Amino acid sequence: MDLIDEPASNTPELSVSEISGAIKRVLEGEFGRVRVRGEVGRVVVARTGHMYFDLKDDRAVIAGVSWKGQVARMAVKPEEGMEVIATGRLTTFAPQSKYQLQVESIEPAGAGALMAMLEKRKAALAAEGLFAAERKRALPSLPRVIGVISSPQGAVIRDILHRLQDRFGTHVLLWPVAVQGQSCAPEVARAIAGFNALPANGAIPRPNLLIVARGGGSIEDLWGFNEEIVVRAAAASVIPLISAVGHETDTTLIDFAADQRAPTPTAAAEIAVPVHSDLMAHLTGLEARLIRAGGQMISTRRQRLADLSRALPRAETLLAPALQRFDQWAERFPGSLRALIATKGQELRSTAAGLRAATIRFQIDKSRERLEERTARATRAITARLDTHTTRLEALERLRQSLGYPATLRRGYAVVRDEEGRVLTDARAAAKARMLEIEFADSRLLAQPQKPAKSGKPPAKPPEQGSLF
Repeated sequence: MDLIDEPASNTPELSVSEISGAIKRVLEGEFGRVRVRGEVGRVVVARTGHMYFDLKDDRAVIAGVSWKGQVARMAVKPEEGMEVIATGRLTTFAPQSKYQLQVESIEPAGAGALMAMLEKRKAALAAEGLFAAERKRALPSLPRVIGVISSPQGAVIRDILHRLQDRFGTHVLLWPVAVQGQSCAPEVARAIAGFNALPANGAIPRPNLLIVARGGGSIEDLWGFNEEIVVRAAAASVIPLISAVGHETDTTLIDFAADQRAPTPTAAAEIAVPVHSDLMAHLTGLEARLIRAGGQMISTRRQRLADLSRALPRAETLLAPALQRFDQWAERFPGSLRALIATKGQELRSTAAGLRAATIRFQIDKSRERLEERTARATRAITARLDTHTTRLEALERLRQSLGYPATLRRGYAVVRDEEGRVLTDARAAAKARMLEIEFADSRLLAQPQKPAKSGKPPAKPPEQGSLF
């Protein structure tokens, strides 16, 4: 009866994986591809390049995920607080028992969202000082090489080249880039950095001025020039840079980071170089002003010289005293010359009188007598000094003979040396020597030292030697 009363159950038992897979199939089959509008919450980019973010409104939140390849293809990256329309498909994430939106593309929900994000980014970059006026560099007056960063197709590059040719022909280098789309921002940033990295004297000439140019378009078309990577590249450029993106009414963030903004690409070419005819006219005007100024200066100096010359005395007045003194000296010169000749003749005769033979012989005899007298005195002095030194030397020799060791040997002493000629002064050193040389007063003897006895008895005490003195 108990078995009959129990209700029968035909509900199958499912594993966790089976129920999770069934939910996933139902969710993906029911919704498939969807477009969801909402406000971006937190945004996290993993090391792998995958992006995780939230989409929310005032009542619910949906987790979103975009894989690395999808993130790279996004024209606009989601930022927190931005209202967007996300396109993708709903799926589940079994390990956390949640559903999520796998986002393939994102677009702003209207121009208002883009402008809000643009203002937020502009404020952040301005706070870093990237738009400061003191960072901007002056443009060269006449650049030799201009680097243009733009698309090689379209009217923009043709307008720039045509206007440069009309105004003042200069060398132009084009760095081709995409001017809209996902690759726009990285290509423009690489082009700015690439021009700055060119060596000054390399095979490719380094530009003196850069122009980043693009025609007009919507805010979405120009969005690549609002990206942070482009703004930072423009601010870091050492070469002066002109921003010519869009029409006069279009404004992008690169305009604030550039050294100067041009309303159109054509206007950028006009700013970059002057008109050739205007430059020549300006040079002609400067030349005329220089000629007039030079002529006026010469005229002024000539008038000043004339005024000063009137205040100077005449040449005759300046030379008259000197001419008069010359005439006086010319008149006195013959008499002075005759008196000088007479004086010198008298001096010559007096000198010649002193050169007679008798006078010369007398002076020689006097000099010989003085020399003989000095020689005699020197001889006597040298002889006396030699006698004195001889006496001292003999005394020292007698002292040497009395105090030298040969005299001591004659009194009964001897000198003991080893085989190398060293003098030995004790028995220990003598016992170590192989051969002894004993010097007496009359001769020397060789002797072999006797080793001390091993009996342990002390050697006999030698007789005491008397004093030498």
